Amino acid sequence: MFAVETEALGRIYKVKKTRKEAAHTLVALDNVNLSVNQGELFGLLGPNGAGKTTLIKVLTTLLAPSSGFAHVNGLDVARQPEEIRRQINMVSGGETSGYGLLTVRENLWMFTQFYGIPSRQANARIMELLKIVGLEDRANTKSSNLSTGLRQKMNIVRGFMTDPTVLFLDEPTLGLDVGAARDVRRFVRQWVDDDPTRTLLLTTHYMVEAEEMCDRVAIINQGKILACDTPQNLKQSLRSEGVYSLQVSALDEKDFEELKGIAGFRQGTLRQVESGAELELVLSDDSVLAGLLGFLTAKGSRITTLHKREASLEDVFISLVGKSMKDVENGAAD
Repeated sequence: MFAVETEALGRIYKVKKTRKEAAHTLVALDNVNLSVNQGELFGLLGPNGAGKTTLIKVLTTLLAPSSGFAHVNGLDVARQPEEIRRQINMVSGGETSGYGLLTVRENLWMFTQFYGIPSRQANARIMELLKIVGLEDRANTKSSNLSTGLRQKMNIVRGFMTDPTVLFLDEPTLGLDVGAARDVRRFVRQWVDDDPTRTLLLTTHYMVEAEEMCDRVAIINQGKILACDTPQNLKQSLRSEGVYSLQVSALDEKDFEELKGIAGFRQGTLRQVESGAELELVLSDDSVLAGLLGFLTAKGSRITTLHKREASLEDVFISLVGKSMKDVENGAAD
């Protein structure tokens, strides 16, 4: 039995007519097939608006699927939501963290009572988890007096209070500083490693987060799963080709579109900088560089820096989508 399994899962939103646009449907999830093993820390990697949060909401029974099926611990999300809710928990990054007038301890205690956890057990668990994330000295501090990072740590603790068999974290480090994000990642990874019956599904648009933490990663864009494997295997798929970072004296979008026609060009991105332009390219092999150099010379541009590097998950995303994660997000509708 998989901890999470979907089959041809779809979710469509009906968008009402406005002054600016006619009524239409928005496909948030498109034929999603996914299997998450028990004991796995599984990552769902994609830009904002890719469908990550919608998928999480379907799996946590907050949204009903429009088509297909989804199961958590073998239970159907549409027919058995109550049974699923007893076994899972969910935390979203950037969400409101408790009641400001209550202390950290009081907020967490109140949450445990919703699940019927005895007070003595709850209080011991609260202090144990606060110590792990470095918040034990803030237990009696009102949550309204905490920084954004500390409030999010409290929110993370809330998700672990019930010791769920399947935990869903939706962008858990969103808005956190580097140190706080590192602490959260370390805690999450350790939580999964400590018990093989625990499963965690993490959504993120941070490449480093997915690569650092996850056993396997599914790349999602426009509601579709484009690839799913271990981070290493996903990067290995580009090993037969070459990944290059270049800085050139000048290159505009029109010329870059023409550059894509060079034999051996696979994928790439262009970014304008003060000193010229930066290119990230996936080429079939080193021999393509000769054609690239000739092309740039003909355009009156020159290479100022060039190096070949190891493939990253960002390169994998570019090879699948044709754009960087940042470019996709900048071009997405709000």
